Amino acid sequence: MTRIDRLLSIRGYGSRKDVRALIKAGEVLLNGRVVTDPAEKVDIDKDTVSVGGQELARDRHIYIMMNKPAGVLCASRDKRSKTVIDLLPEEIKWRDLFPAGRLDKDTEGFVLITDDGDFAHRMLAPSKHVSKTYEAVVDKPLSPAHVEAFEAGLVLSDGTAFLPAKIRQISGERESGQYLVEIVLYEGKYHQIKRMLAAVGLGLIYLKRTKMGGLELDPCLEKGESRLISAEELERIFAD
Repeated sequence: MTRIDRLLSIRGYGSRKDVRALIKAGEVLLNGRVVTDPAEKVDIDKDTVSVGGQELARDRHIYIMMNKPAGVLCASRDKRSKTVIDLLPEEIKWRDLFPAGRLDKDTEGFVLITDDGDFAHRMLAPSKHVSKTYEAVVDKPLSPAHVEAFEAGLVLSDGTAFLPAKIRQISGERESGQYLVEIVLYEGKYHQIKRMLAAVGLGLIYLKRTKMGGLELDPCLEKGESRLISAEELERIFAD
């Protein structure tokens, strides 16, 4: 059960203030009855909610975009550390949610959270080649040799093989020994970017995921904030 003003806000009907204005105007119905109390509770799996005469879809699954801050685990639960699930608003914690793919604890940016295992498997399957785009700060400027090494694919001394990837320099030296680059991967192995950079003699200072497939991280999301992803946005992930 969740408050109706919270539910409508997270479904894209504006801020809680905007939703309360809709309720005051008599635009919100719960099971055919006009809602007058923004705090009225809703069972999203059983109740029917409509706004302005349009019924709110009872989605089978939920898909969430989060701007993950550093220091938070990309996991469903952990006894010792805060996880991305812990950061979600209470109104969307009603299902068995999990992050689709991982970001390292110190990496920031786009995490997709869902309860749809089939979708997550499809998105993460190597055969789909869904790209993940990152902004990284490194300790040296890129050379043509770095770009060629990434594009050819790397094999580490321990035998770990990485698929071909893309890397380009976004800006020159930002401050002493810091250069901003963009990296595009088509897989997600343990500490992959840090290990690939180290293999070509570059040190990683900062890392943020900015895009999954063709869907970019919403620039309006502050660190730790999240919002629902629309059906049209989900399709963009596979359209890159």
